[in-house]
Amino acid sequence: MNVNLEYELLTKEIYETLLNEEGVTVNVQHNALVKGKAFTHQIDVYWEYKVAGITHKVAIECKNYNSNVSIAKVRDFYAVLVDLGTVNGIMVSKVGFQKGAKEFAEYYGINLMELRKPNDNDWKGRVKTIELNLSIIKTNVKKRKFNLDTEWVDNNIDLTKDFSFELKGMADEIWIYDDKGVKIINLHDIENSLPQNWKNESDLTYIKEFDQGFLHNDQIGRVKINSIEYVYDVLKGKENPIIIDGTQSAKAILKNAHSGEILFFDKEGRVK
Repeated sequence: MNVNLEYELLTKEIYETLLNEEGVTVNVQHNALVKGKAFTHQIDVYWEYKVAGITHKVAIECKNYNSNVSIAKVRDFYAVLVDLGTVNGIMVSKVGFQKGAKEFAEYYGINLMELRKPNDNDWKGRVKTIELNLSIIKTNVKKRKFNLDTEWVDNNIDLTKDFSFELKGMADEIWIYDDKGVKIINLHDIENSLPQNWKNESDLTYIKEFDQGFLHNDQIGRVKINSIEYVYDVLKGKENPIIIDGTQSAKAILKNAHSGEILFFDKEGRVK
């Protein structure tokens, strides 16, 4: 594909993204023919839409140059805009604009934008690279002891009969209930939140206390517990560094040649 055509299509794509971000649904045209007062003009990128009965028109001239755009090119574009009438003009350049071109465009209300791949200067004051060191932290429960509320047991369970209490199921299936039978927390969630210092440690202890905590059992119904005592190890796996390089995800930047404001566009079509 012709490099100039590629640049025009990139411009169309970038401005479609911006319009979508702002909630504007509009048909953005490439290589549009737009009739003016005296002539019909070929416009690289063009769109128009109506809001509250007022039509907004935008024409973009793309300059895929390897040097700064001169004032002469901006003057030529201004003549096109004058012939078109009430059309907002944007000139997009891959490199930039000469000083006189900026002054002329600012005076006549033409927006000058740089559209290109980001360079090192564009990353100043922004996070360019993020390095993450990830490691898996695993808690290995060695002992789990349920401390019953003996006073409650004495008053609510007939201890003259055989008393056995067996819990069956995975950790996420064994729940602690409140006094109304509503689930509070399961063993899996308790054990996933056992205190640890993000390093290898052995035989740590922790007591999870309950004000109104009950276990349910098919044989005898429910039993009140005061706490669960844990003995456990913490096992830390090998660190695996992950580097997120912004230069690899950035597709293009759009820089306002007047204000210097920069918008980043990633390869997923999102605006940063």
